[in-house]
Amino acid sequence: MIPRRLALRALPALRWWPRVKPASLRADALAGLVGAFLVLPQGLAYATLAGLPPEHGLYAAIVPTIVAALFGSSLHTVTGPTNALSLMTFAARAPLAMPGTAEYVSLAATLAVLTGVFMLVLGGLRLGLLVNFISQPVIVGFTAGAGVLILVSQVGPLTGAPVPARASAGQTVLSAFAHPAQWQPAVLAVAAVTVVTGLLVRRWRPQWPGVVIAMLAGSLLAHALRVGFGVGVPMLDAVPRTLPPFALPGGGVEGIRDLSGVAVAVAIVSLTQSISMARALALRTGQRIDGNQEFVGQGLANVAAGFFSALPVGASANRSGPNLEAGAVTPMSAVFAGVFLAVIVLLFASWVAWLPEPAVAGVLVLASLSLIDVDRIRSTLRISRPEGVVLLATLVATLLMRLEVAVLIGTAMSLVVYLNRTSRPTIRSLVPDPRTPERPFVPVDPSLRECPQAKLLSIEGSIYFGAVSHVESHFETLREIAGEQKHLVLLMRNVNFVDVAGVDLLAAEARRRRDMGGALYLQGLRAPVHAFLERGDAITQVGADRIYEAKHVAIADVFSRLDPEICRRCTARIFYECQQYNES
Repeated sequence: MIPRRLALRALPALRWWPRVKPASLRADALAGLVGAFLVLPQGLAYATLAGLPPEHGLYAAIVPTIVAALFGSSLHTVTGPTNALSLMTFAARAPLAMPGTAEYVSLAATLAVLTGVFMLVLGGLRLGLLVNFISQPVIVGFTAGAGVLILVSQVGPLTGAPVPARASAGQTVLSAFAHPAQWQPAVLAVAAVTVVTGLLVRRWRPQWPGVVIAMLAGSLLAHALRVGFGVGVPMLDAVPRTLPPFALPGGGVEGIRDLSGVAVAVAIVSLTQSISMARALALRTGQRIDGNQEFVGQGLANVAAGFFSALPVGASANRSGPNLEAGAVTPMSAVFAGVFLAVIVLLFASWVAWLPEPAVAGVLVLASLSLIDVDRIRSTLRISRPEGVVLLATLVATLLMRLEVAVLIGTAMSLVVYLNRTSRPTIRSLVPDPRTPERPFVPVDPSLRECPQAKLLSIEGSIYFGAVSHVESHFETLREIAGEQKHLVLLMRNVNFVDVAGVDLLAAEARRRRDMGGALYLQGLRAPVHAFLERGDAITQVGADRIYEAKHVAIADVFSRLDPEICRRCTARIFYECQQYNES
């Protein structure tokens, strides 16, 4: 068992390899081919954005993509260059070297290696549990925002209108729609045919490779317009015929020192985006994501990027969504994407110039639409208003701020909502129901009377530092308005956790109840809670003889401690034990 566990950690591909069949290989190969074509314009653009020669953007989508697929846990996430990481790379290295120079390229590789090492350290320390704090509303809002950003980023290629470089989403939309006369009908037609074809295939033949069919339809129309009417549309630029060279990152000790702090920030951004994208796709497919393994996979991918002349990488929204849409079954789709891209770059670089930009933009539009889960957004807004606010806030933040900041804001809001909810555990007054022979405990209502000497309280939730104030306030109110009920029985079967502040609260309440002439009783303690109370002062203050497993035992013992004179005068007959006063 242990060797197998170690083998799965060292080679996580063993987990999904049994899924690989001839049919899945065909589907993955097709998805990989689509991904290879999609990354061509993106890789060139992201490299330019990072201040690197264009081919280095493609290097980031070959070896790193394959490594991340083999050592990550997500079945459909595709790793490569991203917009945010390209911007951060440029900001980190521009002060250190002239963009485009050999020194600049070497520093980019060093930054990628340092980023990967930091990720590996987090994965080795098993800190993948950090991803559990990225809630579902945050993921849904983030992916919806990412879908909108992808859609906005393609406004230029979709319309043919020029848009400002490095413009915000709002500026891009305003620039394009402020001058509709600059729109090119042929570009619009190619893009529209691509999108409509993809939507129709998705609607009527979902088992077909809709992305491929849509791209082919747009490409055929573009070439038909050029041949039949002499109307051309923008095509992709030719790609240099070079494969990523293996080279040791440079920069020396000084470069490592200058980039180490930035590498931590880049790693956090990359992991935030990568884990969010992996969990977003897993939400649609039902897969379970291993956060620790994702850290390791992304870390190794960045180390590989550094040794193969690339910039830092992360999970790509522009490629992961289309990968799933294209029918990918296993991470072999990303492996095929890296291999096909290498083949295209090496052998068919000139053919890339025949692929129309509007058709690629149309495919990205299809991917962006698939990221906007309207049904889940509606259900979240309907089910929970606080979580709906978190979702919408994350979506808006994704549109207006950097992606990593948007996820952090959404996560922080989720924690606030969680803490606000758990800080108010449900506390209910219970009483035996005399209307049935079994006398089950039910919430008090006007038709049911309570014992004049004992109060039964059910607590549902954790008694921790955030909830102590709420519970203590409830205890104080009971002492003020129901002081004659000197005995307090806490039914704690639904209390899963108690911290030091909770121990102090229970010990203090036990002392106050004794001062009133009564006592505090605890029933139904879970084993971890009981053990924790024993380590504190609560058991000593309450008294081991006032801790019970069964409710009937607790009631019988509490009844024996009540004032018999009050019991004789009471006509409520709350407990079974009260019947003895009828007989007397």
